Amino acid sequence: MYLINGQPQNTLPVNDRAIQFGDGCFTTASVVDGTVRFQADHLRRLRQACETLTIAPVDWGRLNEEMTMLAASESRAVLKVIISRGAGGRGYSASNCTQPTRILSISPYPAFYPAWREQGVTLALSPVRLGINPALAGIKHLNRLEQVLIRTHLEQTEAHEALVLDSEGSLVECCAANLFWRKRYDVYTPRIDGAGVNGTMRQRIMSYLNDSPWRVREVSEGPEILADADEVIICNALMPIVPVNQAQTWRYTSRELYYFLAPLCE
Repeated sequence: MYLINGQPQNTLPVNDRAIQFGDGCFTTASVVDGTVRFQADHLRRLRQACETLTIAPVDWGRLNEEMTMLAASESRAVLKVIISRGAGGRGYSASNCTQPTRILSISPYPAFYPAWREQGVTLALSPVRLGINPALAGIKHLNRLEQVLIRTHLEQTEAHEALVLDSEGSLVECCAANLFWRKRYDVYTPRIDGAGVNGTMRQRIMSYLNDSPWRVREVSEGPEILADADEVIICNALMPIVPVNQAQTWRYTSRELYYFLAPLCE
């Protein structure tokens, strides 16, 4: 089911800037028993992205109601929310765009995530690297061609997810997840001030660890740092946390951090 500006429909004007330029942002949330998990977090990330992209004010109260309404009848599902700058003219100028477009959709929950959590996953190094752009780093904007290419290459391997580097060779994230690794009681995650997405589950994990005996740090490291890790996990709002059995040729058996973070999956 789709809602566009509160109306059940599945078509957009051809001059909507989401189509013309990928001009907008989105978030993807898990629905459990009729409720959007961490709904406030998802609204906050959308608001921050719209501010970064200087998109005209969104009716956040109405969007909140639409999210709640669309999720109410679902026992287990995925809710995606897109904010487009709206319809505009032919050129790049956004000066005449004053009415953002709200696009909401509901789809089935991926059936493989429970198996991933139980069995663990493997990661393969992607040959596609992310361009460095501090102006857009962190937000989940609509320009996802890098991820499309990453996914295309990933599907040619036996791995479940990809290890993704930036153009300078530093770890950033996975194709559709954030990355953490542990060495004893030190937990690390890649810096995302040049590229990557600051996912809602990444933020929750970091906050959770900051109030724990574990020490969490954002770092810039190449993939070889994972050779010495005791444990690796990946996360996003849907998984929400999955243990990694193998990254490249490096294998991991510990799930100490994974079990510590388990309350965030409830």
